[in-house]
Amino acid sequence: MSVAVVILNWNGKAFLEQFLPLVVTHTGSDAEIYVADNASTDDSIKFLKEKFPAVHLVQNPLNGGFAVGYNMSLTQIKADYYVLLNSDVEVTPNWVRAPVEMLERNKDVMAVQPKIKSYFDSKSFEYAGAAGGFLDVYGYPFCRGRIFDTIEKDEGQYNQASEIFWASGACLFIRSSVFHEMGGFDEDLFSHQEEIDLCWRMKLKGYKIMYCPNSEVLHYGGGSLPKSNPFKTYLNFRNNLIIICKNHPTRALKQIVFQRLTLDGLAAVRFLFKGDFGDFWAIARAHGHFYRTFRKTWKKRQAVQASVTNPEVSTIYRRSIVRKYFMEGKKLFSQLDSKDFY
Repeated sequence: MSVAVVILNWNGKAFLEQFLPLVVTHTGSDAEIYVADNASTDDSIKFLKEKFPAVHLVQNPLNGGFAVGYNMSLTQIKADYYVLLNSDVEVTPNWVRAPVEMLERNKDVMAVQPKIKSYFDSKSFEYAGAAGGFLDVYGYPFCRGRIFDTIEKDEGQYNQASEIFWASGACLFIRSSVFHEMGGFDEDLFSHQEEIDLCWRMKLKGYKIMYCPNSEVLHYGGGSLPKSNPFKTYLNFRNNLIIICKNHPTRALKQIVFQRLTLDGLAAVRFLFKGDFGDFWAIARAHGHFYRTFRKTWKKRQAVQASVTNPEVSTIYRRSIVRKYFMEGKKLFSQLDSKDFY
């Protein structure tokens, strides 16, 4: 059994200086540590060679974003398990052991996410992953511990291991064999929600994804893009439409996509009235890209659907999280009816 912790870096010397020492300290002999560099132009490479010569370095020839960067790097790394770790994550003692033990004990589990909390407020969950991710009927992602902008305090309410729909790419434990079997990340997504796409494809193959509360990390967040950024808005809306079209196996796909486009339009109008013109145009651009590349996305859909063995996990929450949150005031995961989950 071998484990490789792989940190993707692009011009992130400051984060490496801040967070890599604890990764080395708290990982110990539990895993080999790699930094996969996406053609950084800062002093990241020099810093790593001088300060962390024992950390393995993989140098990619270009910055292809999260998806391309990991796909290129992981073809060069041999291990039974990969741990994909953001460069802006602070790890805690023994953080590797519990998720790997969960994978070792449960051969039907292919990926695991630890508890992800905020670096700035260690008593609260973090936006990107929290205690495990889900999708609603229209493909909107949300988490136990975080629905839209409502983030819960960690009061032990999610201290039980449980099956989830998607695991955050901020800290993702995955069997290397399955990562390569699935073809890795969809490189057209560049960054944002590529892990949701990968997890969805895994679920359609009947694979299990779990949340492990016995491992905890703290995520700084916004290491590559700040939370409020029109380019991030563009990527999230664009990529979400693509992964819905690719992976949703239901016959009602046309209706779902139409309703999703309508909801996106309402979000754009909301941004407009708030004066967030950059985010308004980001959604418009995202829809434009979706229309222009629809034929390519549809070919990907045909390939995905041809290999589906478990279509019942098209969505894990049968209601609209938008309606529940904004119209019914259901701000917490515990307020959602468990009967509405597959």
